[in-house]
Amino acid sequence: MNEWWESGYPGGPMVKVAGFPRPLYPPDAARYGKRPSIDGPDVEAYKRTVSRAGRWRWQQFDDSYSNSFAHGKAGGHVADTGIAGVQRQQKIDDTGWVGKTTFNTLRSILIPDELPHAGEPAMDDVAVELIAEAWARFEGHEPAPPSKGTVRGAALERAATQFGVTEHPPNSNQCLYTDWYGMVGPWCAMFATWCFELGAADVGEDSPTFVRGQRYAYVPYIVADARDGLHGLTTTDDPRPGDLVCFDWAWDTVYDHVGLFEHWLETGLFSTIEGNTSHADQSNGGEVMRRQRSLGTQGTVFVRVAEP
Repeated sequence: MNEWWESGYPGGPMVKVAGFPRPLYPPDAARYGKRPSIDGPDVEAYKRTVSRAGRWRWQQFDDSYSNSFAHGKAGGHVADTGIAGVQRQQKIDDTGWVGKTTFNTLRSILIPDELPHAGEPAMDDVAVELIAEAWARFEGHEPAPPSKGTVRGAALERAATQFGVTEHPPNSNQCLYTDWYGMVGPWCAMFATWCFELGAADVGEDSPTFVRGQRYAYVPYIVADARDGLHGLTTTDDPRPGDLVCFDWAWDTVYDHVGLFEHWLETGLFSTIEGNTSHADQSNGGEVMRRQRSLGTQGTVFVRVAEP
């Protein structure tokens, strides 16, 4: 006898919804020219639906369309396979992207007999309400990128779409940003470069500071050029959202790590978005994360990035 995941889901009439909120793309879709989706209630709705369908673990769901939810987590457990797991089970291309075909699939599948709430639609009433909220917000389309604004602001917006991006395979330094930059190695600076180069394009500009494959992949060069006033970099004691912040963990004047400054939390404590970090390894941890940092815990230099 086949297990429930070895054949297609039972089907029923499509659950009625307000509309298809928008296509969804995870962060790694950027390499295919797709703009990663911003957070939204439709993401939470799909996480509930896929969890009820046995392809995602039941938990406190957030609204971020991560690579892991789109494609599944490493390890092979059926409850970690996410959107792509449902797509494979229903013989849909397992891109991990949500278009109308996948959306209508999630509306029509029923929970298999072996799972809790068997026979019910995988998409429950809570998910329907979340989709209605998303439809009211997006009306079928991802919000257009800003037509004007600062490059640093656009870079910070880009960075905020990347939470949860990790190396593949783990501990390899191989990821979206090293592929894009053209170099395999510790990638916090390459992540910052990616954010600024693509952020500049989002606002119709060309960053005077960053150059794909040339500037920057090495944090000490950022600090040195800022202190010398090169390539539009200067040091500052009054960081703005989107400025760079460089860290010297050992206080040895060799700067180890860089992130994007978000905002002050309280005196001496601030929020950042950083690539290649983790709670176990501050500057080679292999993931894009939001971190809280404190002045005085390490050597810290804020770097202003010039606008075009």
